[in-house]
Amino acid sequence: MKLTYTTSKDQIANYLFIQGDLIGDEVGPQLVEVVSDAIEDGAKKFVVDLSEVRYISSSGIGLLITMLTKMRNKDGEVYLTAPSEHVKKLLIITKLNNIFTVYDSIEDFKKGNSK
Repeated sequence: MKLTYTTSKDQIANYLFIQGDLIGDEVGPQLVEVVSDAIEDGAKKFVVDLSEVRYISSSGIGLLITMLTKMRNKDGEVYLTAPSEHVKKLLIITKLNNIFTVYDSIEDFKKGNSK
């Protein structure tokens, strides 16, 4: 399934909503660019919503780690929200659940990060 995405932001964070399979195809560099642009705009919190992601390949995992590295290099953080059961299992197997803070929903993220 082809990957598409939308972005938004509010006073708490920047948001990336991904739909499809996160496999690090030609859309991958665009996703990293979205994070780079957010950093340039002064973002410190970046949320990647995975509710519409069915599958993540090793390249997709690499993309998430690249995003996290970029944000942490600028004293920021990347949060993951709403992973499917399949994606949750992948995060546990790869131990990425220990690296990323994962929330069940955007609403849970906002509750935990409101000013």
